[in-house]
Amino acid sequence: MLANVLTGAVDGVDPLMVRVEVHLASGLPSFTVVGLAQSAVREGRERVTAALRNADFTLPHRRITVNLAPAGVRKEGAAFDLPIAVGLLVAGGVVEPSVGEGFAFLGELSLDGSLRPVSGVLPIASRCREAGVDTLFVPLENAREAAVVRGLSVLGAASLAEVVSHLTGVHELTPTEVDVSALLSPAGSCGLDLMDVRGQGAAKRALEVAAAGAHNLLLVGPPGAGKTMIARRLPGILPSLTLDEALETTRVHSVAGHLRGGGALVTERPFRAPHHTVSEAGLAGGSTPLRPGEMSLAHHGVLFLDELAEFRRNALEALRQPLEEGAIRLSRVRGSFRLPARFVLVAAMNPCPCGFFGDGSDRCVCDPTHVGRYRGRVSGPLMDRIDIHVHMPPVPFRSLGGTGQSESSLTVRDRVVRARAVQSSRFRGLDGVHANAHMGPREIRRWCRQSREVARLLQHAVERTGLSARAYHRVLKVARTLADLGGTQDITVEHAAEAVQYRQPRIEPE
Repeated sequence: MLANVLTGAVDGVDPLMVRVEVHLASGLPSFTVVGLAQSAVREGRERVTAALRNADFTLPHRRITVNLAPAGVRKEGAAFDLPIAVGLLVAGGVVEPSVGEGFAFLGELSLDGSLRPVSGVLPIASRCREAGVDTLFVPLENAREAAVVRGLSVLGAASLAEVVSHLTGVHELTPTEVDVSALLSPAGSCGLDLMDVRGQGAAKRALEVAAAGAHNLLLVGPPGAGKTMIARRLPGILPSLTLDEALETTRVHSVAGHLRGGGALVTERPFRAPHHTVSEAGLAGGSTPLRPGEMSLAHHGVLFLDELAEFRRNALEALRQPLEEGAIRLSRVRGSFRLPARFVLVAAMNPCPCGFFGDGSDRCVCDPTHVGRYRGRVSGPLMDRIDIHVHMPPVPFRSLGGTGQSESSLTVRDRVVRARAVQSSRFRGLDGVHANAHMGPREIRRWCRQSREVARLLQHAVERTGLSARAYHRVLKVARTLADLGGTQDITVEHAAEAVQYRQPRIEPE
């Protein structure tokens, strides 16, 4: 007897359909799983056997062969348990063979027959819909996540017995429905408000510019200047996720296994702040099976690197490609993988090892050699990819003890949203370009035209400071964002001057 059941898997973050072929043959009882099945898949034989028996189903006393096709792709994880169990029941005559038409199954089995949640459900559900699958069976905790995919009937089950009851017509499961528009409705304040930040007007202005154009930002200042405090308030002034952005972000978090507990969709922009001891694989992605790193988990959100100079050099250098392309390509023995990584980088660092260089006091104990060596831990090419550099001096007491209040995050966010709306209209129809920071040379030539006065100012800046071609283009992008914030069509001398100022070092070793 031969049975065919559909399921899905992820290869990196890319989904693929898998056909579970179950064959019962004469001979001594055995249970073999083939098709490049890795350890967790092969161990599923014991889980499936125990689950069937504890759910009062009889395992056929035959020679059982399970093939996972395509056989040339590695299969990893425990999500194959449910389709293998259903395939055995179909082959044994308990369930009609017609379940192989239009149905797909996904889930890990406990020994008692209950279903446990698995990762990667959203991308697999999307692939099932594309493949013409009508109904997808998933663990109850994964049902809302899969139901985000329109045009696919999602049935969440708590156990193998519930799945079989539905397939045999004893008790039908109710399809899970999710109101995506309600999930993406504007959320309230998260409690981190720019109003709480005293002083640091220049840094708050730079934060607004970074949010308005999706520009990368570097904050340099002594301990206690408020670098981390300001960085953590960036998500509060960013526009809400669009549906497409939410789906892309959720796909990554689903594969990483971060949507457990019945979550349906990532509705807020991610804010990832890895410790400076993070490895290159932890930042870029890796391990076996391949899992997204912090850069991918920050997709469409913010990646905050505090104490930038303390990170490992090879981990920092892995940032170069995603800062340029919005994705990272990993080459491994078993293939190449592309992981999405379109994020806003916010980095913070001290100006020297002790942290007090250039703060106007005599507390710094570092000589110029130590200062230069410390800053040299961050390579020039990486610094060149950061659009906005801001020095944050110590906050004076009059600002700490004052009673005045600065603008709230909601006020700043309104300006950011208006500027992003201008950019969305400008770049409509351009693939991969959604904000000024994403512009390539062609878009820069079209949308960053300069008057004679602006060109003269930029020429002087390039000749005096030695800006690279990449830095020059980033100055133009920032100037375009400043013009959008100001509501003007043309880039003025004031916009260009402020953009150039964000590339100038504020403090230098003596």
